[in-house]
Amino acid sequence: MTQDNKNLYLAIVLSILVIIGWSYLYGSPKIEKARESQTQSQTVPPPSASQGSTTLPATPGKPGSPRIAAANEAAPKVQTRAAALAMSPRIKIDTPSLSGSIDLKGARIDDVLLKGYHETTDPRSPNIEVLSPLGTAHPYFTESGFVAKAGQSIDLPGPNTLWKADHPVLTATTPVTLTYDNGHGLIFHRKISVDNRYMFTIAESVDNKTGAPVTLYPYAVVTKYGKSEVSHSSLAHVGFVGVFGGSEQKETYDKIAKEPHATKTMNGTGGWLGFTDQYWATVVIPGQNAPFEGTYSERGTTNKIYEANFVETHGLEVAPGATSQVTTRIFAGAKETQTLDDYQRDLGIQKFDLLIDWGWLYFITKPMFQFLDLVYKFVGNFGVAILICTALIKGVFFPLANRSYLSMAKMKAAQPQMNAIKERFPDDKVKQQQELMDLYKREKINPVSGCLPMLVQVPVFWAYYTVLSITIEMRHAPFFGWIKDLSAPDPTNIFTLFGLVPWDPTAVPVIGHFLALGIWPLIMGFTMFVQMKMNPEPPDPIQKQMFTWMPVIFTFMLGTFPSGLVIYWTWNNILSVTQQGVIMRRAGIKIELWDNLTSMFRKKAKATSPS
Repeated sequence: MTQDNKNLYLAIVLSILVIIGWSYLYGSPKIEKARESQTQSQTVPPPSASQGSTTLPATPGKPGSPRIAAANEAAPKVQTRAAALAMSPRIKIDTPSLSGSIDLKGARIDDVLLKGYHETTDPRSPNIEVLSPLGTAHPYFTESGFVAKAGQSIDLPGPNTLWKADHPVLTATTPVTLTYDNGHGLIFHRKISVDNRYMFTIAESVDNKTGAPVTLYPYAVVTKYGKSEVSHSSLAHVGFVGVFGGSEQKETYDKIAKEPHATKTMNGTGGWLGFTDQYWATVVIPGQNAPFEGTYSERGTTNKIYEANFVETHGLEVAPGATSQVTTRIFAGAKETQTLDDYQRDLGIQKFDLLIDWGWLYFITKPMFQFLDLVYKFVGNFGVAILICTALIKGVFFPLANRSYLSMAKMKAAQPQMNAIKERFPDDKVKQQQELMDLYKREKINPVSGCLPMLVQVPVFWAYYTVLSITIEMRHAPFFGWIKDLSAPDPTNIFTLFGLVPWDPTAVPVIGHFLALGIWPLIMGFTMFVQMKMNPEPPDPIQKQMFTWMPVIFTFMLGTFPSGLVIYWTWNNILSVTQQGVIMRRAGIKIELWDNLTSMFRKKAKATSPS
């Protein structure tokens, strides 16, 4: 076996190991997490519906902390959503974007559904449930109110307080005011309003009819039972998220569990905090000029409870005979880019756009989405917008591609001289490299110029991948034909003969993640193969084999990526082939495509020894 053959087999083995390793590190963990999440949702019952907020001891002179009661109480059988909602009187929520209700017992916002979003691409499928009441499989709700200084005894509204409402329905034009009289001289009013999207505004006021001043500390808390389901994208952050005085703090559920006492506390003036999923979020927002202490925490043993809460550290002073008020906001809905930007601008909420995890290439990914969205507004299809934007980007980088392809042509023209150098120094690799470098310098050849178009494509590729994975605007966005959701993988599969064979190839251990191979990934692989054959084949046989196998590897790897990304890559390959052909024809350079294709099937002539 020659050394070249050994290197070839080694390269193939390493490529296979990369694929399997990628499956273990990227694909399999996500599948396993999803299965664990599903198992947990079927086996972990919620705590008792009688649990609620209370005030725990704190440092004297400082406010107590809002908390949910201990999670080790006996849990009742999981009820249906309708049964859980029927356990207490409620105010109906009915806006253009939201439906649901508010529990008058505790004034808890715990029933919110999104009218504009469904679980699947079928418009008849159930609406997305953002918040759910206690008694359901996964309670998820928000509360707000006041806490007193530690050690101070004041009868404050709590989880079992039954409020009185002045209206039975909360709409975008009709706020609802709740009232509670503690019977000891303090009357609490809670005016709840909601806009046309997803923002609740809660104006908390206190009438002090006692003869002594009262100091209360506003708080709000988001409580979530169990972890969120794992998204199909590893890019989208799922878990705790917040901004504290301009500083973003993101934490996973598992990371908080490892903190001392499973609690992380932060301070700031202005900001917000709560929980985020791939497309939805629920956060509480203090006054943007108010200093506050925010807390992420996990409690419970079998039944895990996660909380994100804040307490404003400057108390609300209520003099005898006076009324004081404070405003808190609660966001519960879809992470629409324009909606979040509007809230940040109009309400002055610090860095509210970071509720979408744009990633470390924020300066590329968000402008890329805004560009796509602008084009989408004209064409009405995000898939078409991707095609148009890709073509425009190709046009911007045309001068770079022109120089690159011309340099590659020079490389082809210098091929005989390169072969001659290798023949002169067959056993001296160092001398070969020195002579080749001198040749490149004389002929003004950049040996890495062919990689430049690919390198430019990398950040664009990553931006598209991020946008398709994290923006709700791409969720369930159709293209044409069988692509009903650009953010999901191609639903067809060659290994099931496109639906004729009733089995799931993705369930195969280890390699199943790569057996989700649809029509668009196959088209992408073919266009990538053609693009690589447009270029002069590398003289090194190992590199030649690697370039030959690269389209195959990418075809399988991209099979599980969002279909919109695969469509982009395919279209980019087509544009590159066309662009390269035009440039080379204008320069009078021979296009290598046909020769490279036929050489794959041409038998090598047997060498004959001289007679």
